[in-house]
Amino acid sequence: MPQTSIDIYLPQQARVEEIIVENSQISTFVLSFSDRAYNNGFRHRPGQFVLVSMPHCGEAPISISSPSTRPGTIHLSVRRAGTLTTAMHGLRLGDTLGLRGPYGRPFPMEQLAGQDLLFVAGGIGLAPLRGVLNTCLDQRERYGALTVLYGSRTPSDIAFQADLELWREKGVDCRLTVDATEAGWSGSVGLVTALLDTVPPELSRSTALLCGPPLMFRAVLGKLATMGFSDEQVLTTMERQMKCGVGICRHCHMDGKLACVDGPVFSLAELRKLKILELAE
Repeated sequence: MPQTSIDIYLPQQARVEEIIVENSQISTFVLSFSDRAYNNGFRHRPGQFVLVSMPHCGEAPISISSPSTRPGTIHLSVRRAGTLTTAMHGLRLGDTLGLRGPYGRPFPMEQLAGQDLLFVAGGIGLAPLRGVLNTCLDQRERYGALTVLYGSRTPSDIAFQADLELWREKGVDCRLTVDATEAGWSGSVGLVTALLDTVPPELSRSTALLCGPPLMFRAVLGKLATMGFSDEQVLTTMERQMKCGVGICRHCHMDGKLACVDGPVFSLAELRKLKILELAE
């Protein structure tokens, strides 16, 4: 939403409309802005984030996990980790928190039109990709085949199960794997990289979208390269400590770039130019 008449540092109050418990550590908060005119005009693009604040808990960037095609509410999928996210997990329906944004460079949805999209995620990493995938489903004729490869620690840790079920019903090829099995699990056990062997892509029209923990990220990058994906065909989001969200404080400095305005979405080719070697090895 244009910020011309709004203080970019002033959070807008948002009300909790629904809480979806994804697993023991992740919940999705469905929010609407208390200012109805602001809420009606709010728009974002897949891959962008907001800065979330609560009294005495500070502020943190959180990816928007809802699609750009469904205005009216905003979804934030949050893993309990620090002071702010733990406080968010104590919210109840009707409670409020502060949001400002949206910020950041989104996924290039126009460039992805006509492409087969391969989503590879681990844990909470499916959250920013969820918005991309649901945007694709809402504009289904614009995109090619949609495939989701999702890894979790255990079957109990699999998040977004309602989404995964709905995606399957809509023709998305969803394949899951876990690090450790539990009673009743008959699916794949092992690293998400093993799932890549089961989905040979048509490289001339494919793009991989990747988000997950660093160890998974490095392993998947190596596997994608072996499969023939070029650096330009791999997109990801970068997590960095952000304070302002608008490129002023420079807390999210990345070798000449800022994650908050030049990202958080980058191609692997861009990351290699930035010498983000711990991710690109």
